[in-house]
Amino acid sequence: MYGTQGARLRRAAAVTLTAGAMLATGAVAAAPAQAVTTPSIAAKGGYVMNDANGASLYTKYADTRRSTGSTTKIMTAKVVLSQPNLNLDAKVTIQKAYSDYVVSKNASQAHLIVGDKVTVRQLLYGLMLPSGCDAAYALADKFGSGTTRAARVKSFIGKMNTTARSLGLRNTHFDSFDGIGNGSNYSTPRDLTKIASSAMKNSTFRTIVKTKKYTAKTITKTGSTRTMGAWTNTNTLLSSYSGAIGVKTGSGPEAKYCLVFAATRNGKTVIGTVLASTSTTQRATDATKLLNYGFARLG
Repeated sequence: MYGTQGARLRRAAAVTLTAGAMLATGAVAAAPAQAVTTPSIAAKGGYVMNDANGASLYTKYADTRRSTGSTTKIMTAKVVLSQPNLNLDAKVTIQKAYSDYVVSKNASQAHLIVGDKVTVRQLLYGLMLPSGCDAAYALADKFGSGTTRAARVKSFIGKMNTTARSLGLRNTHFDSFDGIGNGSNYSTPRDLTKIASSAMKNSTFRTIVKTKKYTAKTITKTGSTRTMGAWTNTNTLLSSYSGAIGVKTGSGPEAKYCLVFAATRNGKTVIGTVLASTSTTQRATDATKLLNYGFARLG
């Protein structure tokens, strides 16, 4: 009995000494980091990570599969940019099928003109800034393989899914090149964040997604130069959030309002996703809260 009591006393003394030592050395100075209030967001799903090491900083239904809208186009761009011997200045002739597609789907578009020759680089800007589904179609047709357009598109979507698997993503599947899915186009906040983080390793991708406005000069059927109307980036964070560097908006009847976002401050990059927010304004508000929280967590 005395032995047990003595052991308890010794343990209590040891704890007191340890606590005193921590106070003396300032080891508890890190405690305020935990005191950062976890934000409340309207989006149904959210995820934020430290881009340097992939450490999670915030999760809200981070692994729940949801429709992704045009955030799908991050993978479209990634697949294009990972093609071997890619020539960004290669020209693609705009087909009537691309124009008919966006009209039939009432989809967001880059207003590409049938018969114009547009470079791959320009198509990537048209894909990521105004979220052009016509640009997405043109890229899928160009970089898929097969003798028919349908076969090439199917092949390209296959590459999107192969890339998702190569990144170890188990909750992501694509059945479209632009997010206008056929019932099985889904991902999660965590997976989309990982796709974006991977895409951001490409310098061309980084340059495109932080661009607020871009004006393409295309070549017409007759060989003259057409100056297109300026494409404006749909990601309002580029103007409203200090240090914002991308990435992509998305929306749709099922997807609601989505945003994959990233910002760099003091040499630290925070990257994340919100899915199924309630409006274009709210998704930016949600992302702002999560970026602020992420940077506060990183200190």
